[in-house]
Amino acid sequence: MRILERYITRSVVVIFAVTLLTFCFLYVLIDITSQLDEFIDRKVPLGIIAEYYIAYFPIILSQPLSSVACLIAVLFTFSGLNTHNEIIAMRSSGLNFWQITKPTVMFGLIVSVLVFLVNERLVPRATEITNAIRDENMVLEVDRIKRKKEKIKNLTFYGLKNRLYFIDTFDTELNELHGINIIEHDEQQNIREKTVALKGVWTGIAWKFYQCQVTLYNAEDIGNPLKIKVYREKLMDIKETPEDFLKQRLNVSSMNIRQLGGYIEKFSKSGAAKALNNMRVDLHQKIAYPFGNFVIVLIGLPFAMMIRSRKGGAFVSIGVALVLGFLYYVANAVALAFGKSGLLPPALSAWSAPLLFTLVALVIIETDFSN
Repeated sequence: MRILERYITRSVVVIFAVTLLTFCFLYVLIDITSQLDEFIDRKVPLGIIAEYYIAYFPIILSQPLSSVACLIAVLFTFSGLNTHNEIIAMRSSGLNFWQITKPTVMFGLIVSVLVFLVNERLVPRATEITNAIRDENMVLEVDRIKRKKEKIKNLTFYGLKNRLYFIDTFDTELNELHGINIIEHDEQQNIREKTVALKGVWTGIAWKFYQCQVTLYNAEDIGNPLKIKVYREKLMDIKETPEDFLKQRLNVSSMNIRQLGGYIEKFSKSGAAKALNNMRVDLHQKIAYPFGNFVIVLIGLPFAMMIRSRKGGAFVSIGVALVLGFLYYVANAVALAFGKSGLLPPALSAWSAPLLFTLVALVIIETDFSN
């Protein structure tokens, strides 16, 4: 690595580390402040609070904080180089845009890969640990009661007897299910039975389904059902209680790509199109999201090279970083919403913002820095 590349890399890495640690500190401080009454009411020991936030650290790193920290590091570094006319010196010596920014581009790629690994290896386990600590030590009784009264949309989980459950709405206060699809597989994962019902009610000892249709299949010929039975009311042989439904519901944030892909494969023949579409969007988002670090660095580089103000350069850099970060994540959120509503294919909804901002960055670079 050349001296110039080491110089730029060192500046970017130091500013990134300081910015990220500052963001993490402020995140934890704000979170503690917002939950201070809860901690006091529950008399949560300091050791438990420390354990909670240490376990929570990978989740913080998976937030957009790393992308904004990357962008601020790049903008600060190049605004400083501009302030001391070092960019002009580099251009005068014959270096083009990509030669100057190569260390920064590589840094963005490395951070993207690291965030991807954190999301895959650490975040699922961290989510389980923090949820367990919070449920055991930090949740007030009033919050438990409130949770029991909520309505859960698009409930999906893998239950006993190789059954896949898709529930449009679960009313936790009334213990009622609406829009029920249940797929039962044999040991070879062939569909054996499919149950569709308009409504399900927990009687206290069993589930009673209303307007229910049960279809039996032959594993060798799924296209031709063996038998279709229709019931106005039917007591179901389902061992899961309403509490089990709450505990076993699918939490995408606590799953890695392999686990979520396995769920999608198991659910692929269920016919629950909306739940499947949402899971496919989440799967592609898990792949695309970490590379937002690289994309946001790429879109920030031409602006960083343009910032020449000697006074207030730092504030200009922070302002540009916040605006670009905000625009990127708004565009990404809108695209994901379109994907989950069915207006965009899952892959396109997850990758549209990264691709769009990459294209814009390349156009700006080619237009302003082609010489």
